[in-house]
Amino acid sequence: MTRKKLAAVRGMNDLLPAEAPVWEWLEARVADWVRSYGYQLIRTPLLEHTELFVRGIGEVTDIVEKEMYSFEDRLNGENLTLRPEFTAGTVRAAVEHNLTYEGPRRVWSMGPVFRHERPQRGRYRQFHQVNVEALGFAGPDIDAEHIVMLARLWKILGVGPVRLEINCLGQADERARHRAELITYFESHRDALDEDAQRRLHTNPLRILDTKNPALAEVVAQAPKITGYLGDGSRAHFEGLQRLLEASGISFTVNPRLVRGLDYYNLTVFEWITDALGAQGTICGGGRYDPLVERMGGRASPSCGYAFGMERVVELLKESATVDMTTSTDVYVAHQGGATAAQAFRVAEQLRDAGLDAVYHAGEGSLKSQMKKADASGAEYAVIVGEAELGNGAVALKALRGPAGAAGGGEQRIVPLERLADELVDALTRSEQQS
Repeated sequence: MTRKKLAAVRGMNDLLPAEAPVWEWLEARVADWVRSYGYQLIRTPLLEHTELFVRGIGEVTDIVEKEMYSFEDRLNGENLTLRPEFTAGTVRAAVEHNLTYEGPRRVWSMGPVFRHERPQRGRYRQFHQVNVEALGFAGPDIDAEHIVMLARLWKILGVGPVRLEINCLGQADERARHRAELITYFESHRDALDEDAQRRLHTNPLRILDTKNPALAEVVAQAPKITGYLGDGSRAHFEGLQRLLEASGISFTVNPRLVRGLDYYNLTVFEWITDALGAQGTICGGGRYDPLVERMGGRASPSCGYAFGMERVVELLKESATVDMTTSTDVYVAHQGGATAAQAFRVAEQLRDAGLDAVYHAGEGSLKSQMKKADASGAEYAVIVGEAELGNGAVALKALRGPAGAAGGGEQRIVPLERLADELVDALTRSEQQS
């Protein structure tokens, strides 16, 4: 009987070794970048109580209505959900553990999130986000910090061009007046609305402004703008943000149609957009969510944050050729079998003790086949543990890379075992300096 070959769940992808270098490169630079702004790592569970997202994100959002992976825990009957975003869980953790008791906090997270969407380029059912939150900060300066630090990240990563759009959603009472006017306006154009817009008309009319349906473009363009409903405080906050961005040399466009799909946003919202990924052009979105902490049972605390999808940034990195996608190691340790295999095993450990990356050739194989594998490993050097050399307390050291890292190699020489690690460290340091 032939067993059916198993495959991954649709929209949930494997990360294979050949693709790993770009992810490792991105993750390392993200960690350095957030640290440079004083943000501290926080990790929250993949699973949360479903109520957390219903209360935090809102019952009439697309995420809660049709995208969450929710289920009943058969062991205790609890309703649980795989996190569809980071902010609600981060705020829950901050409230539960009194993180802001001694003052505002800057935190960040990185990891998988889950949404049941139609898989397409840059959008998957399991995807990965970098999430940055500032809890307890009221002024537009922290909004500006978030935007400016992202501008720095795009430069660090070498992706671009990307453009910035910003808007102000005002406060709850201002949005309520705007919402009522939107409903009245769209009801007068009901015949022009598509099925999705009609579904949202009385539950989340702001999302109609965010439609991607070109047939609705003219109707949406004439809809009431939130800017006409902002009070003095909201205007002052938004104007303060714009002054800080201008002073920092950050170009932006005010887009009065820019909204967020989650209920908890107020005041500032922003998106970074690229034209390099087709329809999935937004690579980062965020803004202010002052009501959320209180909604989660904590003491009212102004807060803001943003997230970007790592898959989309990886796509941009591949387009820009910023990252070397080849896997590599410092040294490949080959041998002639028998006693030389055991010695080669020890040599590999000694090289690792010296801080080098070393791949030991496991199993048998001719030296010719081993050298092919050494070349394919991307190693700079091969150490060959042979019987003749070993009898003299030495090994053969062969350079595998020619000029500019080309395969083919160069000189081979005999090196005493006690000097091997030092010589390799010196040689690799010179090679790095020359490159």
